[in-house]
Amino acid sequence: MPGQKTNNSFFSPVTKKRLSSEAFPEAEACNGNTKLPACETTPVKKSKQDDQENNPKVTSPPLSPEQLDRIQKNKAAALQKLAARYVPEGFGESWKQELISEFSKPYFIKLTNFISEERKRYTVYPPPHQVFTWTQMCDIRDVKVVILGQDPYHGPNQAHGLCFSVQKPVPPPPSLENMYKALQVDIEGFEHPGHGDLTGWAKQGVLLLNAVLTVRAHNANSHKDMGWEQFTDSVVSWLNKNLDGLVFMLWGAYAQKKGSSIDRKRHHVLQTVHPSPLSAHRGFFGSQHFSKTNAYLQSVGKKPIDWTNL
Repeated sequence: MPGQKTNNSFFSPVTKKRLSSEAFPEAEACNGNTKLPACETTPVKKSKQDDQENNPKVTSPPLSPEQLDRIQKNKAAALQKLAARYVPEGFGESWKQELISEFSKPYFIKLTNFISEERKRYTVYPPPHQVFTWTQMCDIRDVKVVILGQDPYHGPNQAHGLCFSVQKPVPPPPSLENMYKALQVDIEGFEHPGHGDLTGWAKQGVLLLNAVLTVRAHNANSHKDMGWEQFTDSVVSWLNKNLDGLVFMLWGAYAQKKGSSIDRKRHHVLQTVHPSPLSAHRGFFGSQHFSKTNAYLQSVGKKPIDWTNL
């Protein structure tokens, strides 16, 4: 169209206007064949003194400690505000305050989008409001014991945000049944509760944390390597660095690998095989982890766990 620029016109070099002969007659002569001295230009070299006088260097005064502190606080506040946009549903307040920086990281935003798409297409366990049940049971600084699981149960009404635990009236799965058997031998007065809900432990400071926090129905490990492991690693790392005298129960190779960076001088680590029927007889039974946990807690001045309180 007339007057309209094409793509090529934006990439073409711009032609300078011909200089007026009235203003600069020497320039007109340069455009012809006549060579005049005026056509030859020699760059004028500026002295260092002239350069400094014409372009004095501007220096800002150094910031005061108060100004630097204010800048840091403003940055922190801005990051908190950004991260708050991504806080997931049902996340406990004390846990949110300490872990909020994770929510605005690219991996967590990508993970959140993945879970959202999964829920549109499939049934995903546990439901959104129960994914972070483990943050609702006690204050983050009141955690005493950490039991690490791997993947949520993938059957209906089972997973509810606490590893090894199932909602009433779902019967306890085999691994939990083996935990109850070990408790009956290890803890005086323990009786099978008739259900598999471990909320009573969680409220006393037993963190029941799976490495992966969601799963597609009837498809074990379907949300593996999607970002949950990085998030739960950050949870374990925070507890390891900020609390003292915790007991970490690491059952099976997976949990032991996840807990490999725990400071053994600062915390008490108990390791054995997984309570699964495939391995429980190779060391889980007879490990006395529950009584050993209470003995350690008492030795560091903490109230022991009432394992019968279910």
